[in-house]
Amino acid sequence: MSTTFAIEATDLVKTYGTGDTAVRALDHASLSILRGRFTAIMGPSGSGKSTMMHAMAGLDTVDSGSIRLGETELVGMSEKQRTLLRRTHVGFIFQQYNLVPALTAEENIALPLRLAGQKVDKDWMLELAGTLGIADRLNHRPSELSGGQQQRVAVARALISRPEVVFADEPTGALDSRSSQALLAFLRRAASELWQTIVMVTHDPSAAAYADRVEFLSDGQVIDGHDNPTAATVLERMARFDAERQGVAA
Repeated sequence: MSTTFAIEATDLVKTYGTGDTAVRALDHASLSILRGRFTAIMGPSGSGKSTMMHAMAGLDTVDSGSIRLGETELVGMSEKQRTLLRRTHVGFIFQQYNLVPALTAEENIALPLRLAGQKVDKDWMLELAGTLGIADRLNHRPSELSGGQQQRVAVARALISRPEVVFADEPTGALDSRSSQALLAFLRRAASELWQTIVMVTHDPSAAAYADRVEFLSDGQVIDGHDNPTAATVLERMARFDAERQGVAA
């Protein structure tokens, strides 16, 4: 395993269903994620991008292939082993926040460490809260926070354990444009200043433009990628996807 990569997925196959109804979500897909970089994963609906992320994060299994997180091979792990790995090595940012309503923002942020039986680094929590602009909201419950504030609590929760990789699944989908831009700017800083590895699945070219690199999936395979994306270059590549698919269909 090269120290250059935080995660390496090789020759992944994942099929849902059997017989005539079988759908191959991943078709010998391979993807390596550089350590300390912000990577966006994009593709048409049904391309396999969410399946790829869930597999790399240990949320779902694959039929065959290899997924190495650091020095650890995920394929072949039991559900219990993957759960323990996620608690200590992986952070998650979901579109719907997934905060516990009865807990304060501070308690929600600390939850992954509490579940793992680890001590909370208060200084690190306060640094995250200050950077995210929620230092004055730590004693508030989710119902007392705006959507943008709830998502920032979710981001702090994802980063509190200093995980090897943070996975973000359409993290701006439920936010207004201003909150979306603030969140994406922080993810950009988390990679460049905190040396955090961020992997984001998105359908939004403007969101992908915040990343260091964008990877494109189509029909269960990683087929393209480039560094320093802009909204324009992403839109152009997605347009070519549509043209290529229409050409095949014709």
